[in-house]
Amino acid sequence: MRLLVFGLGYAGAAIARSAEGFVVCGTVRDSVAAADEGIARTFFADAHDAVAAATHLLSTVPPDHTGDPVLARYAEAIAATPNLRWIGYLSTTGVYGDRGGASVDEATTPAPSSDRGRRRLEAEQAWARFSDRRAVDIFRLAGIYGPGRSAFDDLRAGKARRIVRSGHTFGRIHRDEIARAVVAAMRQERAPGVRVLNLTDDTPAESAAVVTEAARLLGVPPPPELSFDQAWQAMSPKARSFWAESRTVSSARTQQALGLRWRYPSYREGLRAILAEERGERAP
Repeated sequence: MRLLVFGLGYAGAAIARSAEGFVVCGTVRDSVAAADEGIARTFFADAHDAVAAATHLLSTVPPDHTGDPVLARYAEAIAATPNLRWIGYLSTTGVYGDRGGASVDEATTPAPSSDRGRRRLEAEQAWARFSDRRAVDIFRLAGIYGPGRSAFDDLRAGKARRIVRSGHTFGRIHRDEIARAVVAAMRQERAPGVRVLNLTDDTPAESAAVVTEAARLLGVPPPPELSFDQAWQAMSPKARSFWAESRTVSSARTQQALGLRWRYPSYREGLRAILAEERGERAP
């Protein structure tokens, strides 16, 4: 089995490392990327041979204002790949749009509220067109965190902000849960067709609660509370679009479909595991 990962970034490299039993190749934009990952690499522009050899293909590459860059370059090659039987695409729960805090699940019709969300949904639909001949899994990810990308890093850098907006919660997903879920999906034998899988933890939480818990685990005082109205003034357009939406995303069907239960069902377990890994301890 040969897995091609388009985009050896934070999540893509973790998936590549976890794909035991697969011959893995990943695309990079420069020669430095993923140099220490022990993963075979090819430049994005030179991936034709890797596409032709793939039995499994995963794209972690987001669309830009012109569309999906992977499909713009390789759609015809992917369609013609003789042994390809599974395609995965990492999308975002942002395609569900603003629901005023209401619950959504894998069967909910997307209704993106932002341009970014609309571009993501268009990319999902483009990848789904391969489902007439292959199994296609669309993974909708909540906010990604993990080693090197957590509230710990912001606290240590003095950049953490404890933004208070009561009742406004976010779902999250640990990087290693993404890898577990994607590899589990790849290993399943499925007929051609498209499937939606939500990758989000079981405990949506307010942003301030996560920062407070991270500070407690580090044994440092949390940063002062910052009202949402104050924070809004300094937010980037991307951050504003993120905070403008509110929804509660369920992944119960996904966990059942993949035969998994999250190891980190909330940010609390996830943060403890990150800190244990940083200290060279066994994760709780």
